[in-house]
Amino acid sequence: MLAKARVFFERARKVAETDNFDYAIDMYLEGLRCAPDALQEGHIALCELALRRKGKGGKKPSMVERVKRLRGKTPLEQMLNAEYLFAKDPDHLPYAEAMLKAAAAGSYKKTAVWLANLVFQTNNAAAKPSFQTYVLLKDCYAAVGEFDKALVACQRAMKLKPEDAELADEFKELSAELTVARGRYDQEGDFRQSIKDREVQEKLQAQQSVVKTEDYRLTAVKEARDAFAREPHLSQNIFNLAEALSDLRNEEAENEAIELLEDTYKDKDDFSFKEQAGKLRIRQLKRMIKESRVAAGADPEDERAKSQLAELSARLNSAELEHYRLCVDNYPTDLRAKYEYGVRLLRDGRYDEAIPLFQEAQRDPRRKISSMDKIGLSFFLKGWYSDAIDVFTRAIDSYEIKDDGVAKELRYNLARAHEAQGDNEKALELYRKIAQLDFAYKDVHQRIDKLRGTLNAS
Repeated sequence: MLAKARVFFERARKVAETDNFDYAIDMYLEGLRCAPDALQEGHIALCELALRRKGKGGKKPSMVERVKRLRGKTPLEQMLNAEYLFAKDPDHLPYAEAMLKAAAAGSYKKTAVWLANLVFQTNNAAAKPSFQTYVLLKDCYAAVGEFDKALVACQRAMKLKPEDAELADEFKELSAELTVARGRYDQEGDFRQSIKDREVQEKLQAQQSVVKTEDYRLTAVKEARDAFAREPHLSQNIFNLAEALSDLRNEEAENEAIELLEDTYKDKDDFSFKEQAGKLRIRQLKRMIKESRVAAGADPEDERAKSQLAELSARLNSAELEHYRLCVDNYPTDLRAKYEYGVRLLRDGRYDEAIPLFQEAQRDPRRKISSMDKIGLSFFLKGWYSDAIDVFTRAIDSYEIKDDGVAKELRYNLARAHEAQGDNEKALELYRKIAQLDFAYKDVHQRIDKLRGTLNAS
């Protein structure tokens, strides 16, 4: 499609030489419709034309154009509509932000990074930088895998709202994403680069891990209590005290932290406190389950320990379901929350409720493949084997890496669906390919033996 796009780009360039800027804008956009990520020949050339048009007195978009263009059914339409407005008013940053959001949603990585850098520089230079712009930059950089830049944007946002607990949690998640990304082998298999990345990863982990002794934790609680006593209505003091209490890792302190956050939520009607209380409750239950597993493992005949473990697991499932349901209700555009809620619904056997959430979560590039896998799994567990096969196949086709854990999981699930539908030959073929990569993967070799026996008998 790039060859077709270049015809429009060349036409746009020639038309622009005659100062017929508006027609040239249309030609550039037609070219970008064919090649949405054509950065140098398309987006940058159009941006340069926009500046020339502005310098020669070009009019800004009319009200009718603004109403018409600030819409679009697909990320591509949204990006091109916003770019039309930006080309006619290159000083209006919200148009560039709308372009950026659409480019990230459409996975047009080169374009998204270029726009994000442009918006970042502009926001940094502003007399009053926008918090919402930094949040947008954080999300868009993360969506295209630029986790180092996403972290910087997150830091800038945190400086403007230091009491925002959700941002603090996202900063930790982005740090983990960056660590994982730096620890991977590069796609060309450069071993030396991988070793270098691993050293950076270990250094990051060493910097981020603080060994908290009992004295350290108690001191942190005392300091947090003192700060809270001085300014009990300051949100950051409330969050700090709750976190310090939770770090003591005993039920009494954890319950005090949760109660503090719950009471503050009732007073302030600010969901961020309820959200943090939910996170601490889940963390508490996971800690208790870990301890219970150790006790159950020490004495396999201890029925009381087994019963306690089952009870705690049920409480955790219930707590996670409620927590993510509330997150989805309060953050209706948060695709991560929808994905996490979908996972819990799937685990609870509520497939019809989970599927729409995963379908929405697919719009997040970081969770696209995982969401497709969960949709396929939901169909499989409902007994909709043909639909599961369709979804798993699309996910495999969309996933670039063919031999990692995600790829094996997708192929395994596809094989299960074929097997359940009675297509044993296709299932066997898929299981064999997995076994050739990883013979010990799940129960693949047993399934191969079983299917070979079935097919030979017939």
